Amino acid sequence: MEVEERDFFKEPFSRDELQALAKEEGLGNLFARRSPSLKKLGLDGQDLPESQMMDLMLQEPRLIRRPLVRIGGKLVVGASMKVMEAALAG
Repeated sequence: MEVEERDFFKEPFSRDELQALAKEEGLGNLFARRSPSLKKLGLDGQDLPESQMMDLMLQEPRLIRRPLVRIGGKLVVGASMKVMEAALAG
């Protein structure tokens, strides 16, 4: 299996890249609602519009759920082992 790693704290996503990922999984699924960074901003528990979520993720990469893994052309978001195993199984 070929692996390509990207540290998006050092090489942040562009708006276009995030929009492309959001088309696959939905912006809400990419947004880390339980991130301590969101709490520090005083925004935890709030219903945020997608435009604000996008802006926040561009400003603070910790608000992007991790890991983001592409397996066989499918984007897997988050660290659920069941989802990861299912994607690897095909």
